[in-house]
Amino acid sequence: MAIEITVERESRPLLQAVWNGLRRRCPKCGEGKLFRAYLKVNDHCPVCGEELRHHRADDLPPYISIVIVGHILIGVMLEMEMTMRVEPYVYLMVMVPLALFLPLLMLPSIKGAVVGLQWANYMHGFDPSQRDPAAPDEI
Repeated sequence: MAIEITVERESRPLLQAVWNGLRRRCPKCGEGKLFRAYLKVNDHCPVCGEELRHHRADDLPPYISIVIVGHILIGVMLEMEMTMRVEPYVYLMVMVPLALFLPLLMLPSIKGAVVGLQWANYMHGFDPSQRDPAAPDEI
């Protein structure tokens, strides 16, 4: 005979959490800074104290930024080829730097949105009822 225990948990606003993450703010309060460095997420929100160290936003943000930038640059290149004659060196001088720097500019905001998504959906360690109290704290 198995006993099921259901825990009522408060609803977390998904769109607000993702928006706060895009702004690089805490998904809970929207006030504290999400990052302590370029892509290093704070362990705790400096304003509300929410634990943020449980995120697992490792591979998804780079994939998303590469897909977005790739679609933008391919569209621009197709438009340039169809409307004017473009020398190959123009692509080297313009498109290569854009392909390198645009994903780097987008990456913190996209990572913040992914952290907000995980927080709002109680994913990974963001669900207090799923944490193992005997487990040591993560680094």
